[in-house]
Amino acid sequence: MAEGLRERKKRETRQRISDIATGLFLEHGFVTVTIADVAEAADVSVNTVYNYFPAKEDLFFDRSQGVVDRLSRWVRGRDAGESATRAVLRELRAEIEAVSPRMGLIEGYDRFMRCIDEAPPLRSRLWGIQQELQDNLEATLREEAGAGDCDPLPGLIAGQICWVHGTVFVAIGREMVKGRNPDEVSREMLVLLDDIEDLLSEKVLNYAVRDPE
Repeated sequence: MAEGLRERKKRETRQRISDIATGLFLEHGFVTVTIADVAEAADVSVNTVYNYFPAKEDLFFDRSQGVVDRLSRWVRGRDAGESATRAVLRELRAEIEAVSPRMGLIEGYDRFMRCIDEAPPLRSRLWGIQQELQDNLEATLREEAGAGDCDPLPGLIAGQICWVHGTVFVAIGREMVKGRNPDEVSREMLVLLDDIEDLLSEKVLNYAVRDPE
């Protein structure tokens, strides 16, 4: 269904407010900037900002839902004969090879990471996002594998997959904060991902294989 004019304007307004807020946070620090500052810079009311973003942290992590859904989306989209973990590894490699900004492989990512590091509310929200990611993945694995509510395996596999995902992100962030070239970091992360895969057991690597069509 085509996006209506009203929906498009709301989406554009939301994105403009978020972009302006992010610029202010990166320049002045998350704790220092207030919602009133964001509203003034975006030329909207404080209530308008809150209508789109219930909390100040939502302004910074405005794309968090896409992150929360990412691993589940990759698992649901896995190929016939492919397991959940191998689908995630394949997608991660593709993102890293493409030097994707979604993986933090972009100039200026160091400013984003420093902003989080300097703001306890952002670190707390990031932890919450990571928990949502794992919970969401566990529910997806349980459904895809047809596992019962008492079966612990989907939770254990979700933890392993999220460890892979999180380890790569932490490594990228650590290197990008040093001001390094994204292409160089990308090459190193592909090697790291190979090393990580070698550490995974066959049970993890072969969980929830999609039946051949």
